[in-house]
Formats: sequence, structure tokens, C-alpha cells
Amino acid sequence: MASRRSWDPDSGPPSKVDRAALRRSLRIFRYLRPYRWTFALGSLFLFGTSILSMAFPVLLGKLVDASGGRDPAPEVPDLTDIDTVALVLVVIFAVQAVLGFFRIYLFSYVTESGLAQLRQETYRHLLRLPMTYFGGRRVGELNSRISADVALLQESFTTVLAELVRQSIVIVTGLFLLTRVSLQLTLTMLATIPVVALVAVFFGRFIRRLSKEVQDRIADTNVIVDETLQGIQNVKAFANEAWEAARYRGSVLGARDLALKGARWRAGFVSFIIFCMFGAVVFVVWRGVHLKEQGLLTMGDLTSFIMLSVFVGASIGSVPELISSMLKAVGATERLLDIQEERTEDIDLSGEHARLDIKGEVSFQGVGFQYASRPDLTVLDGVTFTIRPGERVALVGPSGAGKSTIASLVLRFYGPTSGEVSIDGRDAAAYPLSALRDRMAIVPQEVLLFGGTIRENIAYGRPDATNAELEEAARRANAMEFINGFPEGFATVVGERGVQLSGGQRQRIAIARAVIKDPAILILDEATSSLDTASERLVQEALEELMKGRTSLVIAHRLSTVQNADRILVLDHGHLVESGTHDELIANEHGLYRSLSQLQFGAVKA
Repeated sequence: MASRRSWDPDSGPPSKVDRAALRRSLRIFRYLRPYRWTFALGSLFLFGTSILSMAFPVLLGKLVDASGGRDPAPEVPDLTDIDTVALVLVVIFAVQAVLGFFRIYLFSYVTESGLAQLRQETYRHLLRLPMTYFGGRRVGELNSRISADVALLQESFTTVLAELVRQSIVIVTGLFLLTRVSLQLTLTMLATIPVVALVAVFFGRFIRRLSKEVQDRIADTNVIVDETLQGIQNVKAFANEAWEAARYRGSVLGARDLALKGARWRAGFVSFIIFCMFGAVVFVVWRGVHLKEQGLLTMGDLTSFIMLSVFVGASIGSVPELISSMLKAVGATERLLDIQEERTEDIDLSGEHARLDIKGEVSFQGVGFQYASRPDLTVLDGVTFTIRPGERVALVGPSGAGKSTIASLVLRFYGPTSGEVSIDGRDAAAYPLSALRDRMAIVPQEVLLFGGTIRENIAYGRPDATNAELEEAARRANAMEFINGFPEGFATVVGERGVQLSGGQRQRIAIARAVIKDPAILILDEATSSLDTASERLVQEALEELMKGRTSLVIAHRLSTVQNADRILVLDHGHLVESGTHDELIANEHGLYRSLSQLQFGAVKA
């Protein structure tokens, strides 16, 4: 899909928004600012190589005249002059080679350093974005922006920008030298430039739109790859390899067709430029021969003019393609800056925040909530309750009742639409976000393990933990037995998303991760619902150990796992409809909890 900032040639001239987007994209140069003097030195070398390259056609003409090409030709050629000119040419080529080496290295140094900073800032910004941002975007799209778009910028700043500047210098210098050789021939050649320039402007804007569309299609293709590989177990379980291959093929071919459309337009433009360039050369040669016959030019002058014309023409011919590449970079810059302009959470990335001294009281007072993507759907409505420090409270209710939303509000993934969520009697929003979350831990139903070792995954709860502390956490999580069963123990690699471990093993690693964090508030979100009986027993024992002395919020569908809770909160369609112990709630014949219990236990008996 085309970007809203792109320009449709059928809609007239570019708007102010288009120009504003271009100005906005120039902000990317702030990443090069710390290296501005290195960039300036590289630009000086670039200027030197460009100017020296124009000395070749001029001196070549002198060499022709010195060899007897001057009209009228001398009877004996001036060999000394020929040797001098040839020596000067060799020296110029040597100096140009040295300057070219340093120019390429310096531009590469500036680009790699600046884009490394860009990558870091973009990733750090992503980490600080709220859950609402990620809820509306796919992982593959964001990954493509950081990888493909930055790679495009890397090519543009390393080679394309320098080449565009070089060609511009060649064109300006070449035109100046051409006028010095022959003003009449120069005017003849320049007669074709206005037509070429107008075509270049039109094609440049049109190709920019196509380039942005291609980048968006490529991002969509990356999304499919990410989703397929992340869910490869489901793909294989449902035997949907053929369907995924067809889906990817359709996306790739769509991107290919769009890229080929752009290639056709670029090829047509380049072909047009080449035709104009060589046509101009033929026209200039024809005109130059006539001027020579009139005695207004020497053979050396004509040779220099033709060579200069070829240099200038080649530079003009390469400019549209270079501009097209730079416009692609502008599109990539816009997408990266889109991320950086998103509003972030107050996240501290220094990792040096002080540990909050909180007891763990959680209070909801008249809390209402709607997701920003669905403002018409009320998820919570006037929910009020208080969890005392160290109390174990269970949340139960039908699917969609709002249980997981309450957990998200406690973690401050979202803020309440109305009412107040408080921790220890203080508005949760008043706490530093990183410090508050550092005092919480969650054990979810679907545990995400990173692709490193068991030790690294447990230490994710507290990276500075010692080996003794990690082993103690694993012991309390009932994980030591299976960890010691691996030949490499804690150094065992768990694989992508923990695929080398069973569900129960992953859960116990997650519990050990929570243990090592030593949270004041613990959230268990369906932590045992997907486990077999043996694994559930081991995990439940580990959870009992984990919940001791902590405020625990337990979300469960299986009511058998929450019967020992200090209190059970029953939710239905976003309302808190019941509260009490298991025995109190089961005694209410018309209560929702009793109804849910009968459905579950009745199904078991059947």
C-alpha cells in the first residue's frame, strides 16, 4: 500500500505535505553530526577526485595537439611537451587513486558509525513504546524497518550520496570547461538539457512512490516469514506448509511485480537519457567538425570537448538512478522516523533505578477500561476491590470477562479509562514505571523463553544474580531435577522460544525467573492450564513456594487450582459480580461461581 505521503502524478503537483516529508527526512543527518569533521574531510577528498577526473579530457586534448594534431600541424612534434603531458596525467591518476581510497574509507566510517547510532536509538525507542503500539502492528513489519530500511540507508550514505555529489561536481566543472573550450558547442549541447531535466523531475517523483510501495510490500513479506517461523509448530501440526508456501509466494510475486513495474519505468528513463546523451554527442561532433573546418577549433580542442561531453553526459545519465536511490532512502527514513515520533512510556533504560520498598497492596477503585482500538467495547466497568499485602486472590470468570485486562492494568501495560489503580495507597501512575515493574513478576500460560541457555533465561529475572542464587531459584521452582538431567546442565541451550523443553519444564524455568526477581506482587496467568497432570503437580508445588509471603493475583479457568485462594473475585462482562472464599461462593446456589464449578466438575464426572 502506498504511503500517504507519496505523490500521485495524476493528482497534480506535489503538496506541502510532500515537501514537509522531505524536510523531515533530512533529520537523519543528525546522526552524522558527531562525525561532521570526518565527513567534511571525506567531502574534500571527494571534491579533489572529482576535479582531478576532469583533468583527463583536457590534458588528452593537449596531448593530441602536442603530438601533431594542432592545426596547422608543426613539421616536427614537440616530444618534450608530449612527455610532460603524459607525466602529468600519470601523477594525476596516482593522486586521484590515493584520494579515492581515503574518500571511500571516511564516508564508510561516518555512515557505519551514524547508522549504528540510528539502529540503537530506534531499538531503544521501540523498547519504550507502550503495549498499545505493539497491539496494532506485526513483528515482521517492525523488524523490516530496523533491518531492511537501515540497510537501504547504509547503501545510500556509503555510495549513492557520495556518487551523487561527485557527479554533480563533474557536471558543473565539465560545463565550465566546455564553455572555455568552445561556447558555441556548449550552447549546442545544452539545448537538450531542459527536456531531460523536466523528464527527470517527473520520473523522480513517480519512482519515489513506487519505491515506497515496494518497501512496504517487502515488509509484508518479512511479516509472513516471521509469523510462519514463530508458529512453525502449528504450521506443521496442521500440515499447512503448502498453504504458507502459497501465501509467501503470492506476497513475493506481488512485491516482484511492483518492483518490475518500477524497473520498467527506471529502465525507460535511463534508456531515454542514454539516447539523449549519445544523440547529443553525435550532434556535438557533427557541429565540432564544421567549426574545425572553419578554423575555430583545433583537433585537440575538439577531442577535449568530445571527452568532456561524454563525461558530463554520463554524469547526467547516472543522476536519475542516483536520485531514485536517494528517494528510496527518503522513504526508508520516513518509516524509521515514524517509529521515533511515537509517544513512549517513561521507561528507564539505564537499569540504575532504586528498588522500590512496597508492601504489595493493590486497589482498584471504580476502574473502567476500553482498548483504544475498540473504544465502543467496554472491557471493565466500575471494578472495585482491594488486595491486601501477601494475600492470594484468584480471578475467575468466563472468557472475555476482563481477567487478563486486570493483570495488564496492574502491570501498567495500559492505563484505566476511568477510576484509579493504586499500589500501597498511591496511584500506580505516580510510581516510576521501570521501578514499579521491577517489583512485579508474571508467570504466563504461554512462556516465552529466549534462545540462549537455561542459566541466561533464569537470570533474565535479575541479570546480576550469582550462580548460587540461580541454582537456589531453580531448586525452589522444582527445576533442578530436569536441569541436572541435561548433559550440559545450566548451559543447555533451550532453542528458539524454548522448543527443546517440554511445557512443564518451560513453566518451571519461568517460575525460577520469577523467584530470582523476588517480586512484591506476583501475577499467575493460567500458569498450569496447558499442562498434563504430572507436570501440573510439579508446577503447582513450585507456584505454592513462589507465592509465599507475596501478593498473588491468580488468573484461572480451572477452578480446582484456586480453591485454596484467600479470596476469589468473580468477573462477568467486565463487572465484579461476586467475591469470597471458595466455600462462601459455592454455597451461593444462584451465583456464577457455583454455576461455573458445576459445569467444570460435571464435565469431569461425565
